[in-house]
Amino acid sequence: MNKNMQPVKIGHPINIGILHFVGIGGIGMSGIAEVMHNFGYKIQGSDLSENPNVARLRALGIKVMIGQRAENLDGAWGIVCSSAIKPDNAEVMAARAAKMPVIRRAEMLAELMRLKWCVSIAGTHGKTTTTSMVAAVLDEAGYDPTVINGGIINAYGTNARLGAGDWMVVEADESDGTFVKIPSTVAVVTNIDPEHLDFYGDFETAKEAFRTFVENIPFYGFAVMCIDHPEVQALIGRVTDRKIVTYGFSPQSDVRCTDLQFKNGAALFNVQITNRFEDSTDILPDIRLPMPGRHNVLNAMAAIAVAYEMGVTGGVIRNAFAKFSGVKRRFTHVGTAAGIMIIDDYAHHPVEIAAVLSAAREAYQGRVIGVMQPHRYSRLESLFDEFCGCFNNADVVIVTPVFEAGEKP
Repeated sequence: MNKNMQPVKIGHPINIGILHFVGIGGIGMSGIAEVMHNFGYKIQGSDLSENPNVARLRALGIKVMIGQRAENLDGAWGIVCSSAIKPDNAEVMAARAAKMPVIRRAEMLAELMRLKWCVSIAGTHGKTTTTSMVAAVLDEAGYDPTVINGGIINAYGTNARLGAGDWMVVEADESDGTFVKIPSTVAVVTNIDPEHLDFYGDFETAKEAFRTFVENIPFYGFAVMCIDHPEVQALIGRVTDRKIVTYGFSPQSDVRCTDLQFKNGAALFNVQITNRFEDSTDILPDIRLPMPGRHNVLNAMAAIAVAYEMGVTGGVIRNAFAKFSGVKRRFTHVGTAAGIMIIDDYAHHPVEIAAVLSAAREAYQGRVIGVMQPHRYSRLESLFDEFCGCFNNADVVIVTPVFEAGEKP
């Protein structure tokens, strides 16, 4: 080797200059941008408006411009954008005209994941909370993971962090099918319901994408799958040649929740862990999760299954959940007005709405008033019958105008 040449540092490839993130204020994009900035890459970006993610990135020293214009790319080496950014976006067109690399969000996430062993959490519901729980347990165990999440983790005050350990925990977004491209060591599937059919075309195609996601894990990896969900249970039977660990309330589960009760807004339960390969059973008693709702207990079971398979001890798991402080906008108590407790939750799918209202019934006394803003006309149209039946646990329902998310009526 020429003595004047410097060795290439892992994570800092040659000749990569400034990476410009189009829509950097989005929850997924902001997390990747923050981790790459912490890795030492030169990052900038643009968004259509100010928001808390933009403010957080600026506080880290990342340049963010409001408005999307061709001149924002001056000095940039390439751009990163999500599938939500249209081809006629001014910055995308300028990048292509200049023959710059145009990198999709999932491709960039996949490149980051190649640097670590990775736990990827997929599913129609529960991804964000489960990702946070896996991160919390691995953090408590001393793994110091890198985390990229789809929501603000209260313990971190951000949706992303760069850890010094060898593991990464990521939320795998199935909305545009790109989650099949990420290199997972451990794949988690929480549930599979009809969603994002505007992209997939039909439910069968969506289910096949989840199968690909699971079967992409290497031979030394494993999948963690919720056997309680009928579509996930059916998928388990179709996956071949890969190790699968199941979880749920079902007696068939490898990692099973037992003796569940709710007290003062918290879930208390035991866990029975069956090792089919060694024909042995362990009991992990006295787990306390400071969150209501059976759906959140299932999320916790997924994290416990991952942790146990990775060798994390029961005491560490118990401590991690006892301290778990949740995720922003996931059954978040935001205040009390006129004696009414106000809970904020991102639930936008009928299954999620039903779960949140059920949790409210379990956790608190009194009437439940549901205020819901439908998200996307396409979702409202395709799941209209399900929306009509998901508010049964509410005494009063108030529906606001639809949040368009770029769609036209």
